[in-house]
Amino acid sequence: MVGACLLPMLDDAGWRVVAYSRRENREASKDVEWRRLFPPQPLSSRPQQSQDNQNLTIEQYDATANLSGRDVIPHWICLAPIWVLPDYFGLFDAHGARRLIVLSSTSRFTKENSSDPDEQAISLRLAEAETRVQEWAKKRGVEWVILRPTLIYGLGRDKNIVEIVHIIRRFGFFPMFGKANGLRQPVHAADVAGACLAALRVPCAVNRAYNISGGETLTYRNMIARIFIAIGCTPRLLIVPLWVFSLAVSILRCLPRYRQWTTAMAERMNRDLVFDHTDAARDLGFKPREFVLTAEDLPI
Repeated sequence: MVGACLLPMLDDAGWRVVAYSRRENREASKDVEWRRLFPPQPLSSRPQQSQDNQNLTIEQYDATANLSGRDVIPHWICLAPIWVLPDYFGLFDAHGARRLIVLSSTSRFTKENSSDPDEQAISLRLAEAETRVQEWAKKRGVEWVILRPTLIYGLGRDKNIVEIVHIIRRFGFFPMFGKANGLRQPVHAADVAGACLAALRVPCAVNRAYNISGGETLTYRNMIARIFIAIGCTPRLLIVPLWVFSLAVSILRCLPRYRQWTTAMAERMNRDLVFDHTDAARDLGFKPREFVLTAEDLPI
């Protein structure tokens, strides 16, 4: 969804856009050259290399398969999960990357002390991936910018607001644990895309990481109430004990749509997950909108 917002922005700004996707069939566009992003080849099937140049050569082995002579792409924006990027460092090398804009997440911090081991693992995975990106860029002399959004929503395609909408429409209420007064800063996908675009050219953003949050801070409870109103429903918030919420989550996880739900999500309803985006505002001109859901932001 960030990419859907970013592509027209890049075109309006006069960039020539080459877009990579794992999907083979993408909608044709005269403004975007789509290319298939093939998965990295397993190490066991790669030819052996000398120890001195093994890392560079093995990375480039997969990346150069579909290159043409004119393919110098100095600027890259990577919207895939940051932890998959090391598999494609060779792709960036092969195209002469000079600046790399990467999306991480503030979950690196908010899930660090989660009661759920899987969420702790996500936090660690994000932190390790950020370190690998920075180390690779430093060795190659590539400029990097890491952007860490808070809760992203928009276009009716996110996994946050949209899932809440589905719960409300299915059951007519939304369950909450405690007062649900933890603070949130939802950030629209278009505002994240705008930060990516700004990071392409701003010299002072080089080799820095930015937390980018929404333009409004509100409680989790108020956020849910606004979602009710946005879909034309009267807010119905059901306060339940944690054990009841845990039972409900265990049942919902039987459905593929809710497989990632955990009890830790309920516990976070009463935790403040807020981040200052002053640095991004200063360096990137970041001016996120308030949390106002439009029809375009809701699932059909």
